[in-house]
Amino acid sequence: MAKPSRALHQSSGTNGKRKLALVASKGSLDMAYPPLILANAARMSGIEVEMFFTFWGTPVLRDKNKSAGGKDIMGKMFGTMLPKGTEQVKLSKMNMGGMGTAMMKSLMKKKNVASLEEMLDMAEELGVRIYVCEMSMDL
Repeated sequence: MAKPSRALHQSSGTNGKRKLALVASKGSLDMAYPPLILANAARMSGIEVEMFFTFWGTPVLRDKNKSAGGKDIMGKMFGTMLPKGTEQVKLSKMNMGGMGTAMMKSLMKKKNVASLEEMLDMAEELGVRIYVCEMSMDL
């Protein structure tokens, strides 16, 4: 397979800027970290970053103090089942009724690992552009 020429690469529409697009498709405690770590590291390296949150990725972005209005009974029930915000998300595996999540959060705090809330704040400060699936928001 032939390598693309430099001229072809430069004409791809990026104007020579390095860009990264990430999909956040999981909103569990352990699976929300990787795209946020990559996004923040890329931004600190001068790379433009856009993140797209799919339905299962949205729980980390939900505001625990807000509730969506205009939902029917099914929409309201579904909304109560989804975690609201970074504090409510749990481990995808080994949650053990919340004990695993509590242990992981305790260990992370002891090791000075930034919380999901801090990671999201950092992404915002660094200029990561975050997009949320509109269809998921409607649901």
